[in-house]
Amino acid sequence: MCHIPVFCWISATVLQNILEETENEETPKTLTGMYTCFLIFQTVQGNKKYSGKNALDIPWDKEAILQLSKLAFQHLEENSLIFYEDDLKSCGIDPSEISVYSGLCTQETVRFLATVFSFVHLSIQEFLAALFAYLLLRNDNRNVFEPQSTSQESRTTELIDFLKTAVDKALESEHGHLDLFLRFLLGLSLESNEKLIRGLLNQTGSSSDCRKEIVEYIKIKFKENPSSERSINLFYCLNELNDDSLVKEIQSYMNSGRLSEFKLSPAQWSALVFVLLTSKEKLDEFDLKKFIRSDECLNRLLSVVQEASSALLSDCNLTEKSCSALFKVLSSQSSKLTLLDMSYNPIQDFGVDLLSEGLKIYLPYYCFLCTIIHSIKKFESCTEHIHSVKYINICENYLFIILPSIILCCSLFSLSFCSITEKGYSALASALNSSSPLIELDLRGNDPGDTGVKIITDLLRHKGRGTCKLNELSITEEGCAALSSALCLNPSHLIELDLTENKLGNSGVTKLCELLNNQSCKLQRLRIADCCITEKGYADLASALESNPSSTLTELDLRGNDPGEKGVQLLTDLEMNENRKLKTLSNSNITEQGNSDVTEKGCATLSAALCSNPSHLIELDLSENVVGNSGVKHLCDLLNNQYHKLLSFCSVTEKGYEFLASALKNPALPLIELDLRGNDPGDTGVKNLQKPHQDAEKLNSNSITEEGCGALSSALGLNPSHLIDLDLSENNLGIPGVKELCSFLNKTECKLQNLR
Repeated sequence: MCHIPVFCWISATVLQNILEETENEETPKTLTGMYTCFLIFQTVQGNKKYSGKNALDIPWDKEAILQLSKLAFQHLEENSLIFYEDDLKSCGIDPSEISVYSGLCTQETVRFLATVFSFVHLSIQEFLAALFAYLLLRNDNRNVFEPQSTSQESRTTELIDFLKTAVDKALESEHGHLDLFLRFLLGLSLESNEKLIRGLLNQTGSSSDCRKEIVEYIKIKFKENPSSERSINLFYCLNELNDDSLVKEIQSYMNSGRLSEFKLSPAQWSALVFVLLTSKEKLDEFDLKKFIRSDECLNRLLSVVQEASSALLSDCNLTEKSCSALFKVLSSQSSKLTLLDMSYNPIQDFGVDLLSEGLKIYLPYYCFLCTIIHSIKKFESCTEHIHSVKYINICENYLFIILPSIILCCSLFSLSFCSITEKGYSALASALNSSSPLIELDLRGNDPGDTGVKIITDLLRHKGRGTCKLNELSITEEGCAALSSALCLNPSHLIELDLTENKLGNSGVTKLCELLNNQSCKLQRLRIADCCITEKGYADLASALESNPSSTLTELDLRGNDPGEKGVQLLTDLEMNENRKLKTLSNSNITEQGNSDVTEKGCATLSAALCSNPSHLIELDLSENVVGNSGVKHLCDLLNNQYHKLLSFCSVTEKGYEFLASALKNPALPLIELDLRGNDPGDTGVKNLQKPHQDAEKLNSNSITEEGCGALSSALGLNPSHLIDLDLSENNLGIPGVKELCSFLNKTECKLQNLR
């Protein structure tokens, strides 16, 4: 209501009058109280203006108020906003005296038509209509919801029965035109508001005895599962009756962090929706994992999703039922959703069909597809000219759904880990028509089958894309050949290709090398980890990169393959070429056969190569290789060069830590991150790292004890301002170790931001 100018005017009028005219009067706490005070103010002002007198009490004109409120009720029943002179006369109002109600009504003379009248706002009409219904019952024992008859005149209508009928009538209203009327009517039944209109009542008497009964009646109505709009209005009605028991109950569940442990009743579900929608905090993000991970919960909270700009629904056990519900949200004109994450949910082909149909219907004919990585702000910053967008992406990280744009639409398509089969791939291909120049395509972790792979290759052959993620798709050597053939027909568009965990083998890599040999190839990032590649595949890869001087490849991920010492040698020879642009090299993990990709000997070879051409490499990942202490000693020669050092799970012991400590004493060392997880330094090894100056240090799973923690804390205390991230997970620190850390945290110079 505070966004409605007329309500702001009413509130300002009432509050100004209360603050100026009275000292002890309380400000209205409910909507009914506010509008009742406004009616009183208009009555007093009208009396001053037209009679020139200041009344000691409220100068009610009972007949005039009843006539005007009758007009309001009749037109509310007809769902009519305007009325004419004949309507005024039928209610006993003289059209020439309508100016008396200038604060409540307005009139306008239309050329060639009669003068038309209306209330200054619909809420004024609804309040007066409720006042008419209440006065008629209290003064004349007449129920406006029942046809007038002789038998009714002789029968007494109890207030509680009248209020129950009003609740039922409002719930039956398809468009909710009686919602605000009901709130006002229930509010007028409170003793505090009845006192304000006592001058309009023939007799006053406490009506508080029916309050408890009507509150319970409203709570019972929640069991009938009314629409979310009607449910929310029932909570507003409870507010008017000063009852917030349901809201407090659900808030206590939420504050306990154990909401998912409770089986909520329909009333509690409605309370949850009400709390979320009326929260003072702006509803930017809705995360289903904070509630209950189920189709039912999503369906119950759908109106909340519609109001949120981001809906995070990943890994919530959602099925195609949720896709059907979400389709309704996405097709709604009022939906504010700009980001939707539905990853790791078994929506299957039917769910994809629904979303694909939505794509066909709601995306504009001329659509530009733009990659969005983890933040919708990136999208907004580069597409300021877009008026509004709706956007679909089902992916491991995010399912983005952005609403239709007038000019164009931006999207990233990712269908990873969504149980998509050949049928789902066909639906996707149909949706991605020729007018959609997609930049990123993510199909990881699904089972396309031969038909699905063919669809992928056809898409890549005919459309330009910047990133293609096809890992864990069971692509074989034959599929890799088809893929490479398609990419070679249009080699300049692709900048990232991820084929991790596919059984490419050496033959598949050979086919990929045809793409790498192409002078037009603009590939920057290639990930072929865990692809069953041996020395021969490494040889072909090194040869292809060596023979193409215009290669733009800067990142190569070969983890989980079996290069052997010869394969490592081939890559290091390639690194020695000063024309290479490779900045990130990942060659970690121990293979299924238990062999280490890079041993101490290989580490020596690699170190020699990198020392000869160190300037371009900024990141080296040797995690899970048995480089040992000797390997660490060789790598320490590189620590004066600008790249991150990653040595997690590398079988480094106290001796290796001693080598590292010696290298780290160099004050000009540009190292900003040190990852030593999963090694066994012992307390002596930890003590050796007494003068760290890294921005981030990862020492989890290092068997650090209380004594080692004391040494570490002492070292950090010597230079507390440099460290922003410290990870000590899975160490045996104990309470004394934590106390040692607290002495570091207590230092005012401490700049630590993340402690694990």
